[in-house]
Amino acid sequence: MKIDTIKYLEKFERLKNIRLFSNLFSFTQELAMDLGTANTVIITGDGKITVNEPSVVALDVHTDKMISVGGQAKLMYEKTNNKISVVRPLKDGVIADFNACEQMMRGLIRMAHEGKHLFTPSLRMVIGVPSGSTEVELRAVRDSAEHAGGRDVFLLFEPMAAAIGIGLDVEAPEGNMIVDIGGGTTEIAVISLGGIVSNNSIKMAGDDFTADIQEYMSRQHNVKVSERMAERIKINVGSALTDLGADAPKDYIVNGPNKITALPMKVPVCYQEVAHCLEKSISKIESAVLNALENTPPELYADIVKNGIYLTGGGALLRGLDKRLTDKINIQFKVADEPLLCVARGTGIALKNVDRFQFLMR
Repeated sequence: MKIDTIKYLEKFERLKNIRLFSNLFSFTQELAMDLGTANTVIITGDGKITVNEPSVVALDVHTDKMISVGGQAKLMYEKTNNKISVVRPLKDGVIADFNACEQMMRGLIRMAHEGKHLFTPSLRMVIGVPSGSTEVELRAVRDSAEHAGGRDVFLLFEPMAAAIGIGLDVEAPEGNMIVDIGGGTTEIAVISLGGIVSNNSIKMAGDDFTADIQEYMSRQHNVKVSERMAERIKINVGSALTDLGADAPKDYIVNGPNKITALPMKVPVCYQEVAHCLEKSISKIESAVLNALENTPPELYADIVKNGIYLTGGGALLRGLDKRLTDKINIQFKVADEPLLCVARGTGIALKNVDRFQFLMR
């Protein structure tokens, strides 16, 4: 009986030591993520932006293993051979390739805590998602996050995250309107008392602007341009107005093959041309904003007229867009500071207030 007691005590001591060792090396890391169609931004629990990379992953065609992710993978985009596949896993704001998205998230999360920990931590995550996402699309984001190491995963609608990132008090009894123009979707939402009162999510955003420029260059100048070249044109001479006055950018020189003869061409592109070719797409965003305003209760509408409407996302950087929308709708549009990072900063603040914010989705 005495021997059994000694053995039991020894076993108990061993178990206690194992538990202490486990507690010593098991930990949770907090991450906030803006999982965007064009870019993914990760903020750690201390509020620092540790990753700001394109949402691109390069995979081996035969083994499906990740070769590179983010900026390194984007350098390979449209330049690959038959052994490498470069994928943008998100399309129109939602996951189009589940496996590629999971691998991309793993790679970017590894970049966020590279060299900091001996073991891979379990993750507590807040992820920004489009407000027009279906239950299936939300489930896909959650599953990807869990497969990438997420233990507690919270989802937050992007317009709400953008409002928090701007510094608005989203829980106040006051109406604020956000227009978040990302890569795949434009999210328009009226926010009051910690909830979205009316919203409109349309699949018209930065990628569509890029496609418009590609089509225009082919039709108007007979020159073939890649998606990356069209994106460079958008960044350098993209405009929503045909008259920018003193802020007008210089013409951008485009090099490419003639569509018919395949001979090299050098074509100067001015911002007025780009404004004309983006006209239809921007008109759709205007209509979506008006539609959201129609569904806004009068008291909140009055608040929006007083406070103005906030523009966030990469599309907010399009020259003259705020002025064009202001002239069209007769409400002041304001471009947020660092519009590309508003959603990410909002998810970072939500991460610190998980217990307080009731609008987070588990």
